[in-house]
Amino acid sequence: MSVLPSKTMIDARGLSKYYGSFVAIEDISFAIPEGQIVAFMGPNGAGKSTTMRILTGYSAPSKGTVSIAGIDIHKDRLSAARRLGYLPENGPLYDDMTPQELLSFFAAARGLDENTAKARIHTVVEQCSLLEVLDKPTGKLSKGFRQRVGLAQALLHDPDVLIMDEPTSGLDPNQIRDFRKNISELGKTKTILLSTHILQEVDAVAERVIFVHAGHLVFDGKVDDLRRKGSLEESFYELTDHGRSVAAKAEAEAAEAHADYAPGSDEADDDSREGAAS
Repeated sequence: MSVLPSKTMIDARGLSKYYGSFVAIEDISFAIPEGQIVAFMGPNGAGKSTTMRILTGYSAPSKGTVSIAGIDIHKDRLSAARRLGYLPENGPLYDDMTPQELLSFFAAARGLDENTAKARIHTVVEQCSLLEVLDKPTGKLSKGFRQRVGLAQALLHDPDVLIMDEPTSGLDPNQIRDFRKNISELGKTKTILLSTHILQEVDAVAERVIFVHAGHLVFDGKVDDLRRKGSLEESFYELTDHGRSVAAKAEAEAAEAHADYAPGSDEADDDSREGAAS
């Protein structure tokens, strides 16, 4: 019996973002099929958050296109948003509202009818274990519970695609463990792109890694393929040019070029001989 190909749920083609002369990301392309959990990796400043903002429609690319479940998110953002849940690093929470009030507010904002809203709020409260804090002000909740509330709002409309930016940042080990269990469970029914630079997170939940450095895609493949020399840490180190920042790399290249053409260098002597011969 033949197996039908999986539907592409996230399709990024040639994404670039420029701020004047600064290149945030350039020519990033990848496709994620239905039901896959993908870790989106890179060091701080690599372009992960910029890419995620473009993928979710919060920012327009300078070049390139994005489709969510086959819908161009910048041509028809509302239709794409119905298929997409987004959890930014600092979720859209209002401290003076309770989780119950927040979820009711977001349900209304998304246009869910009363019966659907009631059923979905019940479901996400169970999924994210929020019952014990449902009537407490969100501003008084721990970081872990705030992240759960953020995840609940992202899941409220039962999206097919879930994009999360550093979802375990600032959580303690127990909270991280609970959050990873949630992600693994959600991955059974949803396509998930998870931004992180935490290597243990990749091992715990992902089956594929997309790695960016200095605004460019430098790796896209299975987690096992990333384990060079038996270590994700060593691979991270190599893919980020042995830990050098972009500025440090540029300075080193400039210094090498200057040294090549300094008086007395082989290249300078060759240029002098060519000039004399002509």
